[in-house]
Amino acid sequence: MNVNNNKFKPGLYCVATPIGNMGDISFRAIKILQQSDLILCEDTRVTKKILKKFEIINKLVSNHKFNENKNLEKVMQILKNNKIVSIVSDAGTPTVSDPGKILVKECIKNQIDIFPIPGASAVSAAISVSGFSDNFYFCGFLPEKDNQIKKLFQNLSDLNGSILFFISPNKLIKRIEVIKEFFLNRDILICREITKYHEEYIRTSINELSNVNFSRKGELTVVISETKKEKLSFKELEESDKKKINKLIKIMSIKDIVKKVSEDREISKKLIYNYCLKIKNEN
Repeated sequence: MNVNNNKFKPGLYCVATPIGNMGDISFRAIKILQQSDLILCEDTRVTKKILKKFEIINKLVSNHKFNENKNLEKVMQILKNNKIVSIVSDAGTPTVSDPGKILVKECIKNQIDIFPIPGASAVSAAISVSGFSDNFYFCGFLPEKDNQIKKLFQNLSDLNGSILFFISPNKLIKRIEVIKEFFLNRDILICREITKYHEEYIRTSINELSNVNFSRKGELTVVISETKKEKLSFKELEESDKKKINKLIKIMSIKDIVKKVSEDREISKKLIYNYCLKIKNEN
């Protein structure tokens, strides 16, 4: 097969690599890696497997979040000498939830050309098979602390689009209750080991998430569906419900109020939650 643009201009190339299946690498990715004067990678052991597969012999330099600042001056000097530098991550596209942004910003500052070599992406792959809205918000990896996750989810729950994030199986299990708190009545797709031999796609509702069993191995790409149309708007919350919430707010947590009131009547949990926040803010 004839590959166009065999000659590459000097500059930085952000090269996407396979996210699991080696067959997903592009012809252009192979060609630019062959012609690179330097290849920056997260883990040399991972990238060496790709280079060996396609018989590429180039200088490989480890470039991860702990040493990318240290590498910056040396790499910039190479780029200023009109050389070709490629940056790759262990899987997928560099700088997207992976190292590389520091170097990209420095290249922009120094007017050095930056070129993308697109390829496999867990983000677009998961959205493409979700059946959810393609108007989506990508969170990357979720924050570690519960209060940070709740703050993020509170903001995202107001968006009418799909929500996508990366997470490990163990961490997802620990976050089920907080996911339910903000996204109940939505659907969810759990993608595990995309494009790999044991790839798995689990579809369920947030309501039933606690009952789902999945392997604790590998990494997950999770997609939460867009908001389903609610039966009630905020203005249509009945006065009897408001009075009940006003009494309960003095003795119960918001989470417990949402659970109790929604069990008593078929009311959107988000509707109850927002009204509780309104009361809290007024007091």
